[in-house]
Amino acid sequence: MSLTFPIAPPPDSETAEKGRKLFAGEVTFIKGVVAMSGLPPASRPEVCFAGRSNVGKSSLINALTGRKSLARASNTPGRTQEINYFGLGDSHYLVDLPGYGYANAPLAKVEKWQALLKQFLSGRATLRRAFVLIDSRHGIKSVDEEIMALLDSAAVTFQCVMTKADKVKSKDLDSVLTQVRTRLATHPAAFPEIVLTSSEKGDGIPTLRAIIATID
Repeated sequence: MSLTFPIAPPPDSETAEKGRKLFAGEVTFIKGVVAMSGLPPASRPEVCFAGRSNVGKSSLINALTGRKSLARASNTPGRTQEINYFGLGDSHYLVDLPGYGYANAPLAKVEKWQALLKQFLSGRATLRRAFVLIDSRHGIKSVDEEIMALLDSAAVTFQCVMTKADKVKSKDLDSVLTQVRTRLATHPAAFPEIVLTSSEKGDGIPTLRAIIATID
């Protein structure tokens, strides 16, 4: 019996090279968007990264692009309040969504960000995949379930990316993966492979680059 939601295998050499080239090329910050009217033209495929605060989203984006400060890491939950657009050459947009699950942010701000997030996820025709980041130490939490349900209702395919895999012992990781697979199975928009990553060690980075490079 095949495992439900297996770990994505490393890419073959041709696909790995395609991913390497995409991220070795020019990566530029396009703009920060605070309203749907500010989105850049829907002229190319785009992928977005979503995750609760402090899941390691900025670190992952920096590791993917090989730029140390492209996405600013912050220990202040809810610091990123905009939808940040980056261009991968002229072929893809990489979109950094505001962190969610910020207990200390003012309610009015949280509601504003959530409304923008909902509009974006349901109204962006060129959005090909969302990568939902899950901390390997904690598994899927209720705030993650909310974003996944939103992606289900928007019919946007999402793929689970486990971050900080190097911070967990293998036996503990196995139990977290069991929890994650069980929860993902309830979401129709979930892509059937998990990407296991460590921004510090570089684990899973070539795999994620290759996945993005083959999305069109």
